[in-house]
Amino acid sequence: MNQADRDAATALNLPEEAPFNARDHGLEDYLTLGVFWLLALDVFVQFFSRYVLGNSIAWTEEMARYLLVMVGFMGAAMTVRKGSQIAVEFFYRYMPFWMARTASTLVDLANIAFFAAMTWLTFKLADLTTALMASVDIPKSYLYYIVMLGFVLMLVRAIQVAIRHWQSGTSELLDSQ
Repeated sequence: MNQADRDAATALNLPEEAPFNARDHGLEDYLTLGVFWLLALDVFVQFFSRYVLGNSIAWTEEMARYLLVMVGFMGAAMTVRKGSQIAVEFFYRYMPFWMARTASTLVDLANIAFFAAMTWLTFKLADLTTALMASVDIPKSYLYYIVMLGFVLMLVRAIQVAIRHWQSGTSELLDSQ
């Protein structure tokens, strides 16, 4: 950031950006970023072929749909790691601390159970799927295996978050009290 940018940020009361540190990000961040750029490239190819060449490439639309699903499920592991998924904080503000901590622990256990069940279900679904994608000869089961990978990452992160909450005696939900 040069001096002019710093002056502009100061004038607008913008916080200064922290320098990039690769250790601040998890494996799922980099995997999701890679799939996101594949999606961006696919959408660009679709746009270019349709509006510049005048003839759309058929497989780009289907691949964009599947890549977007992958970004959603793999990116969800980031929200689990950061504890930024949607939660109802209203009740935690009015509960006694011991009750709020118990509820927070139950939420962590429910998250783990849910992600474990969804991992198993997507594995079974992928195992049973024999259909091919409509425009390319790639098995649809590959998409389901990638969704399963997203659930596995969410499960691992949920276990890590639950351990962190249990050891520290607090959570993001209890911080709102």
